[in-house]
Parts: sequence; C-alpha cells; structure tokens
Amino acid sequence: MPMIHGLHFNNIRGDIYGGVVAAVVALPLALAFGVASGAGAIAGLYGAIFVGLFASLFGGTPAQCSGPTGPMTVVMAGILIQFSDNPSIAFTVVIMGGGLQILFGLLNFGHYIALVPYPVISGFMSGIGCIILILQVGPLVGLEAKSEGIVANLLAIPEFLANSLPHAAILGIVTLSIMYLTPVRISQFIPPQLLALCLGTFAAYMFFPQVPLIGHVPEGFPSLIFPDIEPHAFVLMAEGAVVLALLGSIDSLLTSLVCDNMTRTQHDSNRELIGQGLGNMVAGVFGGLPGAGATMRSVANIRSGGRTPLSGILMALVLLATLLGLGPLAEKIPLAVLAGILFKVGLDIIDWRFFRHLVKAPRTDVIIMGVVLVITVLVNLITAVGVGIVLASLLFVKRMADLELANLRIISAPTTEIPFGPEEKDILERNNGRIVLIHVDGPMSFGSAKNMVRRLESLKGFNNFTHVVLDLSDVSAIDGTAALAIEDMLRMVQAHRQNLYFVGIKAGVLKVLEGLGVLAHIGPEQRYDLRLDALRHADQEITSSAGHL
Repeated sequence: MPMIHGLHFNNIRGDIYGGVVAAVVALPLALAFGVASGAGAIAGLYGAIFVGLFASLFGGTPAQCSGPTGPMTVVMAGILIQFSDNPSIAFTVVIMGGGLQILFGLLNFGHYIALVPYPVISGFMSGIGCIILILQVGPLVGLEAKSEGIVANLLAIPEFLANSLPHAAILGIVTLSIMYLTPVRISQFIPPQLLALCLGTFAAYMFFPQVPLIGHVPEGFPSLIFPDIEPHAFVLMAEGAVVLALLGSIDSLLTSLVCDNMTRTQHDSNRELIGQGLGNMVAGVFGGLPGAGATMRSVANIRSGGRTPLSGILMALVLLATLLGLGPLAEKIPLAVLAGILFKVGLDIIDWRFFRHLVKAPRTDVIIMGVVLVITVLVNLITAVGVGIVLASLLFVKRMADLELANLRIISAPTTEIPFGPEEKDILERNNGRIVLIHVDGPMSFGSAKNMVRRLESLKGFNNFTHVVLDLSDVSAIDGTAALAIEDMLRMVQAHRQNLYFVGIKAGVLKVLEGLGVLAHIGPEQRYDLRLDALRHADQEITSSAGHL
C-alpha cells in the first residue's frame, strides 16, 4: 500500500493550479467559519491548513480538499459554548473526535457509514443549513448572535431585524448579491466568495468604517494546546467527540463520492477516515477548527485540473504562507461580510433537490427527513441522526415485511398463483379442507414470519386441517426472529394435533433453524426436498386415517 494514496507526478501543472484555486476558495470560508464558531478567524485558518494537509497526505480520496465545513463549525460552536470557561477542553474534544475517526477507519467502518439512509443525511444537512442561517441573521445586520443557542437566536430574529445597523445590513446584502450575481466569465477566474470578501472589505473601509470588524488576528505559527481532560466533564467531551467523528466521517465520504464521480476514480473509505482523523487531531493540537472533506473546495480543485494529493497539500501550504502575513489585513474584514458568506453556505447546504420533489417523494422519506431536520435544529445532531436511523430502519423493515407478505401464499386448493403439477393439483383437490400449503417466496424476516402465523391461525376452517406443508424452497435467507416465529407456528400446529412438513430448506436457512433448535423435534419423515413428496405423504396419512375409521 503506497504511503500517499493516488500520488503520482504526471499532472503537476493541473495539481498546482487546482491547489492554488482551492486555497483561494478556502481562505474566506476558513475565516468565516472561524468567526462563526466563536474560536476566532485564525482558528478557521489553522483548521484549513492542518486538516487539509494531513487529510491529503494520509486520506483515501486523491483529489479531495479538506478543511472546516459548515456542519463541523456548527458542532464546534456548541462545544466551545459548553466549555467556554476552558477552551483547551474544547480542542481536546477535537483531538478525541479525530482519534475516533482513525478508529472507524481501522475497524473498516467506512463502508457502513456510507449506508446511512439518504433521507437522514438530507434531514440533518438541511437542519445544519437552517442552523447556520439562524445564527448568521444577527451578524448579517451588524448585531452579535445570542450565546444561548439556536432557539434563542431563532426567537430573537424579530429583535435583530428591528435593531439592525443599516450600514452592516447593506454590506451583508451586497456580499450575498455579489456571490449570486457574479458572471460566470468572472467566477471562472475569481471565486465569488473571495470577490465578495475583497469588495465588501474595501467598501467598509471606504464608506462604512463604523461597522463591526473581525478585530485582532494573531500572526505567525500557532502554539501547541496540550490535551486537557476534566473527569467531571468527560461524558460531555465524549458526546461531542462522537458527534464530530460521525459528522466528519459522513461529510467527508459524501464529498468523496462527488470526487469519484468527477474524476472517474474510486476512493478508499477507510483510509479516508484515517486521514481525516489525523488531520483533526493535529488541528486540535494547534487550536484549529475540526474539518472534513469540503465539496466546494474539492470541486474547484478538480475543475481547475487537480487530480492527486499534491493539490490538497499545495492548498494547505498556500494557506500557511497566507497565514504568516495575513493578520493586519484580516483585522479589517467586516463581520457582516463574513456573515453574508456564511449565509450563502447555509443556503447551499440545505437539500433543495429533496424539497423540489417533496410532493412526489415517498411519504416515509418525507417523514424521516422532516423529523431529522426538526430534531437537528431544536435538539442536537447526534439525537437527530440516531432517531433518523432508527426510524428509517423500522420503516424499511415494515416495507420489506409488506413485500414479503405479498409473496406469501396460504392455500388449501389449487390456484394459478403457484404453478402446480397434475399430481399436486389432484392431491389438493382430493383433500380440500384437510391440507393447507404455505408457500414463501424470497427472504423471510421476523415481520413476515409473525404475520404468517397470524394469517394461518385466522384462516377459515383452520381447526379442520390435519396437515400443514411449509414450502421454503424459494426462501433464500431467514433471520433468527423469523426462525423463532416458525417455531411458534410449529407449537401451534402441534397443539391442534396437526402434522407439519418442511419442504426445500436451503443450507443457509437450515443452519439458522438448527442453530436455534427449531428442528429439534422434527423427524426425517417431516422434511422433504420436493413439495410433491410432502403432499404425497400427507395424502397417504389422510387416506390411512380414513381407512381406520
């Protein structure tokens, strides 16, 4: 395995140009995310440098550019509020989150994280977009956001609008307008975010010197922050680390898929998690924001020719060079301009594609998406994702059980639903009301198995049947709960003094049934490879019983 995934030197020119363009895109976003998090603009720049560098060196998506993102900034802002009296604890949480991501990669969790249902991802991404919008309303109009949380800022929106500073509001609106209205022929050379940052700062310097600015920005290389674990706060720290790790992993792997589609390559999910984890650990050590694979930066890199990790490494080095002389210039940037940039980020994160198809989308997907969105905004991310995954799983099981039940047949007479041979038809017609056949097609889960038992028990004339044939020849898989439901059916049949025959049990199904002891009291005369043989045996038993009468 090569030390740097996807590294080669056949695309030097494209990687250089892509890395520089990605750095230009990353700069205003890093500053804005730093301010929005509460850690300061410089923390955003530190995060962009260290996450970008180490994720490119050790990650699994060659053309991906990483750094602070909207979702990670929202979580980090909450963590900084929780540990406002000791910020070093907050950055220790970042280190812990990075360590968890490395663990996810080593345990090969990358493939499973990618299986999070789309409505869940859509819901929490849209929720994060809404959170960013809510938190930036105050700064956009020249006022400070409330420190009490999302709900407080949501309720304070009328107050923000009533007490807005006109000059700041004008700058914020102009910033938004520049990003939306910049012609394509210009945006091909200058990213709209950077153009808005420069023009907004120049306008403030010339015409609105009284608007709130970023203020002091440290210069030079950052100093180390040593991990600080407080035993009484460990549960809160662990919770924050889990949220950062999960969100960072999902965010990064989603961006990896975008990169794959654009470059026609295949990323390494687990290696990507390790690279992201290392980047976040180093960022935490230097007081930087946590980050993830950043879609906007990655797309800009790829469109500009970047194809290998060299582009991401160069992006980080360009940002580092900028850091060493940025302080005096960054101090003049208005907060309203950064709020305008973040407002655009929030709008971009919302899954408008899902909303456009809301009317035609499956109702279950709409419910999941809506629930996750609301919980994300009003409660927290980890609860939203947990509830979303559980809800999606339950609805999926219900949907699969319904499909399985649609393929379940309980019959006592020949029917066109199941292809019968002449002798099978004859046996069923001759013994109508005494033999019941259960035919299952496809996998069998606990939902369909339980319903099978209920349908059998409620079958008209069930007490008059003497023989039950369970045809599993088309069952490809079965879970443990379904196997136990079959055992319940076996006991019910035996309680009615009826005979049960199993047909066509495949090796995988047999292993589950035997492992749970379902077949412990089933003799060889009750197990058949062919349905016809089971029906013949039942027919002989009925004929023999009638002869004794």
